[in-house]
Amino acid sequence: MPNNVSFGLLLALLAGLSTGIGSVIAYFIRKPKDWQLSLILGFSAGVMVYISFAELLYGAIDKVGFVTANLGFFVGIAFIAIVDILVPHEYKQERVENSRSSSGGRNKTGHGSDVQPTASLTVEQRSNLRRAGMLIALGIAIHNFPEGLAVFSGAVTGDRTFGLLVAIAIALHNIPEGISVSVPISEATGNRRRAFVYSFLSGLAEPVGAIIGYAILFPFLTPTLVYSLLAFSAGIMVYISLDEILPTAQLYGKQHFVILGVLAGMLIMAISIFLIR
Repeated sequence: MPNNVSFGLLLALLAGLSTGIGSVIAYFIRKPKDWQLSLILGFSAGVMVYISFAELLYGAIDKVGFVTANLGFFVGIAFIAIVDILVPHEYKQERVENSRSSSGGRNKTGHGSDVQPTASLTVEQRSNLRRAGMLIALGIAIHNFPEGLAVFSGAVTGDRTFGLLVAIAIALHNIPEGISVSVPISEATGNRRRAFVYSFLSGLAEPVGAIIGYAILFPFLTPTLVYSLLAFSAGIMVYISLDEILPTAQLYGKQHFVILGVLAGMLIMAISIFLIR
């Protein structure tokens, strides 16, 4: 178990730091194409939903029974729903889009780390845009706490495949989140390095969530609790996919790419699981 704990904490760290990938994309690419974002988000949702049902919940039912596993699953859904209600961040993203549209244009300068903010932005608009980016970073950081717990609980089962698959799914989900934090701050301040740092730091909440989960739960870990946590994690991932990722992907207006991404994510995970076993 100690080796698995270290492995789980490492995976949570790597999954959280994947927001940095999104930050890098935003650093060099001012605006990824809509179809690319739709495909990435759909792929992320497909991976998460498939793993949740085919691996996490299925494995929990096999080990602790149908009732206990489903209880953990729906408790996970309720938990992340409460977090989402108390700390929503979708409306903050809408505020960013509204601010960007009201600016009347985009920053068209090169790829340097320090660029001028969009000229047509007023001081108030830049302030609102910067504040919106900070609020998105805060909201994502808080939502990353239970995601870190999901990755950690997947790794401590004794089967590292679980933890690795969950970490990959969460990491794919975190990449567009990194973009959503970095872009508004970059456009408001003209400082891409600062935008990268804030986006990067928001992902660190994930390993913090794993550490807190480890500190609280480790003394009480039993096979029943571990597999219940897997079902709990599945609930979290399904909720995030259905309530956050897919609706966001649909906003880009490329529905066929969303579905293509979902199916591709499921298919690749099915093939991966088959090859790993």
